Amino acid sequence: MEQLKNIIKNRAFELGFCEIGFARYEKLEKEIQNYIQWLKNGYSATMTYLEKNIDKREDVKLIIDDVRTIIVTAYPYYNKFKHSSNLFKISRYAWGEDYHKILADKLTKLVDFISDKINDFKYKIYVDTGPLLEKSWAVRAGIGWQGKNSMIISRTYGSYIFLGIILTNIEFEPDKPIKDYCGTCTKCIESCPTNAIVQPKVVDSRKCISFWTIEAKPEYEIPSSIDLNGWIFGCDICQEVCPWNNKVKITDDVAFFPRYNQTNLDKNFLENLTPEIFKERFKGSPIKRAKFEGLKRNFLHIIKNIEYEQINQ
Repeated sequence: MEQLKNIIKNRAFELGFCEIGFARYEKLEKEIQNYIQWLKNGYSATMTYLEKNIDKREDVKLIIDDVRTIIVTAYPYYNKFKHSSNLFKISRYAWGEDYHKILADKLTKLVDFISDKINDFKYKIYVDTGPLLEKSWAVRAGIGWQGKNSMIISRTYGSYIFLGIILTNIEFEPDKPIKDYCGTCTKCIESCPTNAIVQPKVVDSRKCISFWTIEAKPEYEIPSSIDLNGWIFGCDICQEVCPWNNKVKITDDVAFFPRYNQTNLDKNFLENLTPEIFKERFKGSPIKRAKFEGLKRNFLHIIKNIEYEQINQ
């Protein structure tokens, strides 16, 4: 089985994944307690969907009753491009195509490959869509460690990675978790402009720029106390300051290169944006998640902050 495991890993690398690890099935008893406390603290903000399926998040047997192994993959998305200015910035992960579909297609090819090698191979694929504690499984599978910014950090690819998961009924020898290399560094905590990282590995979404520009429903007004620091969709500050992201390997996957060669959105474009233009421009893009009204809200909030700063100079 170890030889087969290596063959599967090699196939994953051929498909473009940068990391793949195997974790033995267990109930996530400690991790779920931390998660429940995070919810109780109100840190999930208005994302009520995160309160659902707590039982499945703790025990994936409730998803596949004979699950034996959790296979975790990581796909890199850091590339050579840079933001063109400090205004109307888009988070790196959203520069290109929607990663959900791309990774799901690649994971499907991987499970098809495994199915040809193993009889009675049962599986279920997840790409940031199901009731799983993906980061917990990534740590257990040795993909990386959870940084103080709460993200999974690979020694080679940093935190600029997408996670994909395969639950399977086949038992493989598990990989070992790797050491936490954050050490005494607290750059991400200190650099968050809204103090959203309330303690190592814990983010209060109510203070997080990414939450307000992506997840907050359009009808919610962004608090005046939240300065978006020029981010129109998402935020990468806690990743940009991380030393482990200084010399990460770059990807040559054009799917994650900036659409229309834009790493920022243009002010004139945003001023004249209509629902029809939004639908056409962001078809197949992660940015569509913000919805037209949400993106306009983000734009107006940034403009209001700029005007306030100019008045008070």
